[in-house]
Amino acid sequence: MNRILSAAFVTAACLMTTGSAVAQNAFGNQVVGGISIDAAGMVSNLDPQASKELAAERTRLLANTGITSASSRKVSLAGVLKAVGSLQENGQAAGPEVIYLGGLTAVEMVLVDPEKHDIVLVGPAETPVVGPQGSVVGSETGEPLLVLEDFVMALRSIDSARSAGMSCSIDPTAEGIARLQALLRRQGSVRGNPESLLRSMETAMGPQTVTVGGVAADSRFAHVLVAADYRMKRIGMGFEPSGLKELPSYLSMVPANAPTATMPRFWLEAKYDPIQRDPDELAWKLSGGRMVCMTENELAAADGQRTRQGKSDPLAEKWCGLMTEHYTKLATVQPIFAELQNCIDLAVVATLIRSRQLDQRAGLDISLLLDNEALPLVGYDVPETVPTLASAMRQQRAWVVTASGGITFQPWEFATTFADNSSLSEPRSAALDARPEGLWWWD
Repeated sequence: MNRILSAAFVTAACLMTTGSAVAQNAFGNQVVGGISIDAAGMVSNLDPQASKELAAERTRLLANTGITSASSRKVSLAGVLKAVGSLQENGQAAGPEVIYLGGLTAVEMVLVDPEKHDIVLVGPAETPVVGPQGSVVGSETGEPLLVLEDFVMALRSIDSARSAGMSCSIDPTAEGIARLQALLRRQGSVRGNPESLLRSMETAMGPQTVTVGGVAADSRFAHVLVAADYRMKRIGMGFEPSGLKELPSYLSMVPANAPTATMPRFWLEAKYDPIQRDPDELAWKLSGGRMVCMTENELAAADGQRTRQGKSDPLAEKWCGLMTEHYTKLATVQPIFAELQNCIDLAVVATLIRSRQLDQRAGLDISLLLDNEALPLVGYDVPETVPTLASAMRQQRAWVVTASGGITFQPWEFATTFADNSSLSEPRSAALDARPEGLWWWD
């Protein structure tokens, strides 16, 4: 059993030796998006039996949660900090209320409260249940809950991500491409069942390289990026169904008279509408968050070096268009794509806090969340490689050896364009006035 699978069954009690209230839980336990990563860093699908046992364990741990659904929940960061500090002092594991930020499924507003020295996150919330691939999702919509661990990582990474953003990419090596090209030149025409050739192509290409940028590669945040990219490629290549009739595999769309082999490049980019703010910059509203699928042709030289061509194939554009159009629906049956959006939302909130110095405006000390020594996070296995899989449509000459690409977004870009909205002051006052004594989240 690899390290991920063995970690899938640990309990909160077993994790109490880590010294981190955020990490002391049985919900993260290194299984994200239905993937596993072995001791050598190889990414693969989680074993179905392990996935069932993981779901059963998480269901048991969620049985007594106090989180309920609400259309507009307010979560106090000052309260979160106090709860985490208290858990650390007492050597206790964090429960679902802390781990999942009071049940938030999204952040719609960020409110600064100088009077209470607080920053309040506002958004819809749901009672947590276990959904597909063991993901913790809302009981009503099936949307994944926000995770405190991801927010902490976003806050710690946001300054270093200023220049290049946050990203994940899974790509073939130059050596692998060169070997594949040599194999295809030797092979010549293909007749009959291509399975033998496909296996030879996989061997020639060898493992592909996973690259994570802007966040620590051993973080849950990084695992979300990798899992989403990995899932997108498997759907595009036809190795697993999307779950939507509107989104077939890219390979199934390739016509019979297409070139013998294709290696399309697909990636997802994040887009947002301008962030709205009130005149005093104490209320901020996020809207229009969405993922857009992009594609571009690449040309591989004899030595395997790839050159981006600045243009795209119409068929690849069509598949990307379907991916973009049905992304929200896809995320309901493949929750990892919604988890990706959650991580990006949290990165945008972290950028907003850091760039506009909202913590200083509020008089809130968030240093505990920024300090890895004071609040260490459990290190996840680092994703390093993905096995190459070649796929073919029977009765056709076309096949796909790999779909390269990844995930990319620059949270600083979204925190530089604003739209003034004086009407935000009223809901801010109403939300803060409704704060009950002694509670760190309320409706």
